[in-house]
Amino acid sequence: MIFTTSTCKDFKEQFEELLQRGKMDIDNVSSIVGGIINEIKSDKNKALFGHISKFDNWSPSSNEDLKISTESMKKAYDNIDKDLKNALHLAYDRIKVYHEKQKPKSWFDDEPNGTILGQKVTPVDSAGLYIPGGKAAYPSSLLMNVIPAQVAGVENIVVCTPTPDNEPNELLLAACHLCGVEQVYKVGGASAIAAMAYGTENIPKVDVITGPGNIFVATAKKMVFGDVNIDMIAGPSEIGILADDSANANHLAIDLLSQAEHDEMASSILITPSQKLADDVKVEIENWLVKLPREEIARKSIEERGAIIVTKDMDEAISLMNEIAPEHLEVATDNAFEFLPQIKHAGAIFLGHNTPEAIGDYVAGPNHTLPTGGTAKFYSPLGVENFMKKTSIISFSKKAINEIGEDCALIANTEGLTAHEQSVRVRLSK
Repeated sequence: MIFTTSTCKDFKEQFEELLQRGKMDIDNVSSIVGGIINEIKSDKNKALFGHISKFDNWSPSSNEDLKISTESMKKAYDNIDKDLKNALHLAYDRIKVYHEKQKPKSWFDDEPNGTILGQKVTPVDSAGLYIPGGKAAYPSSLLMNVIPAQVAGVENIVVCTPTPDNEPNELLLAACHLCGVEQVYKVGGASAIAAMAYGTENIPKVDVITGPGNIFVATAKKMVFGDVNIDMIAGPSEIGILADDSANANHLAIDLLSQAEHDEMASSILITPSQKLADDVKVEIENWLVKLPREEIARKSIEERGAIIVTKDMDEAISLMNEIAPEHLEVATDNAFEFLPQIKHAGAIFLGHNTPEAIGDYVAGPNHTLPTGGTAKFYSPLGVENFMKKTSIISFSKKAINEIGEDCALIANTEGLTAHEQSVRVRLSK
């Protein structure tokens, strides 16, 4: 763990190391992923069978083996604990309500001369959702990807998730039933991305691919972008915390570990003007680590990619955090909303002492599929607009084209595009 102050003589070098946290060595896996994609494009399900056997430790015997039946999804839903079922419904409802407020609308604007300009917003025809299933299964990620696609109005939703040893996660299946998803395939990694991007015998080609994954999934999404659209190229999970003396060190420590337990590459960063808080959090992290079932993963993450930075004041802390642009940002102060105008870059912002990042992962409502590795400077969270497209609407009356057509023709003539010029001039009144 980096434990430092902003006045330390080598702080610049240490901070630069933090800024590189999201760099994935995509170049080193590009040839492997490219090979997988080409095999799927040429051999389709035959290639999928080989990849599943190699990476997931089971061998499909037919195309039907790849698809999870709706009956098994309903059975999983029926069998889950009542309290857990209620929790899933609560999450579903809150996520849906939030995303319904995001839905963009078509609009039209009439000008006095008869010009009509506007924008038509329509959903894509199909979406492919990747749900991780390696070190852990994430039913919450299914909700976060399916619901905005449904709110957008996508008719054809395809889900791919890896099933090591051909054992689908029952809670994930239950979530699929809750969402009404019917096309779920037992395919993971770069193979799944390629299958959804180009289609196989029974996995349809989609228009948009969303969802998180490891470096092979991220690389595959980058390589198929252009043939399909994607949400973002997300890296390992991360959390940033801005805090002052009013914060509870015990709470902050477990908040930092809530991301560290995801995987060894996750990063957890606390920036505070309080030396005492920094010291206390460091102690509390160790106290919590020994209690965690995923201690080995969390410890490696904290030791290799964690950081606690003490600054001269909160303004400097915020400035540093804006450079980091974390996926999740907690503001653990009594007056958290006062700092909101200064915060420019974060995937999601959690304000106040009673708003842990984990509440946003499951039941708050906003999407938990967020930009990582500093890409919050230009990417947004996954949302309804990822599954929609905009089309410009233009209609000119005779009066309208007579009013501005000459200017259009002049610009076209200046560019040397005579056909453009004449296609306007032939419509102008003599």
